Amino acid sequence: MPNEELAITLLSLRISCTALLLALLAGLPISLWLALSRLVGRGVIVAMINTGMGLPPVLVGLVVTLLLWRSGPFGPWELLYTPTAMVLAQAILAFPIIVGLSVSAFVQLGPHVPEQLRGLGARGWQLGWLMMRQARLPLLASVMAAIGRLLAEVGAVMMVGGNIRGETRVLTTAIVLETRTGNFEMALRLGLLLLGIAFVVNAALTWFQRRVVDPPSDARSSDRRP
Repeated sequence: MPNEELAITLLSLRISCTALLLALLAGLPISLWLALSRLVGRGVIVAMINTGMGLPPVLVGLVVTLLLWRSGPFGPWELLYTPTAMVLAQAILAFPIIVGLSVSAFVQLGPHVPEQLRGLGARGWQLGWLMMRQARLPLLASVMAAIGRLLAEVGAVMMVGGNIRGETRVLTTAIVLETRTGNFEMALRLGLLLLGIAFVVNAALTWFQRRVVDPPSDARSSDRRP
């Protein structure tokens, strides 16, 4: 793989993985709170989050651009057209996906699960951790959905990143650029590379998912021992 393609691939992975991590750190606690809360208007909040799962990327790019523009509230930080701005835009796109699907995962456990955990003395972060363990399979599905959205994202990252060679050019924006210049061979090569990365990531997560559902025979036999 040429050095430029390698640099573009590594930057794409770094931006998407960082955005996913930020969305998980912010989204999981909020989804737990929404699933366990009896707050008035909770349904409206969940409906708004579910609506956010279909946010147009260009709208997110516009909002982030306005925030980071020189005359915007965060303009003095000079973050526009940097990888940081791209991470922020992608984290905003991934956040409602993580929260919306995670809330559904926790709600599907039923009210008896948190009640039983509280009866066993689980409180605070311990209760949240045990809830996440119980709902780990649908939570993994939410991660897979968010990764798919981030790897394929082009509109928002191009608006806030600018597609600067060697600085903010990622796989999706490079594909757009090569297509516009008529370099279809390069665009196809980058597209296949992006597709391969998505396949490897999802194959790894699917393998982990199957391991959780169907543990190895030695693990099952050890569980049966008195």
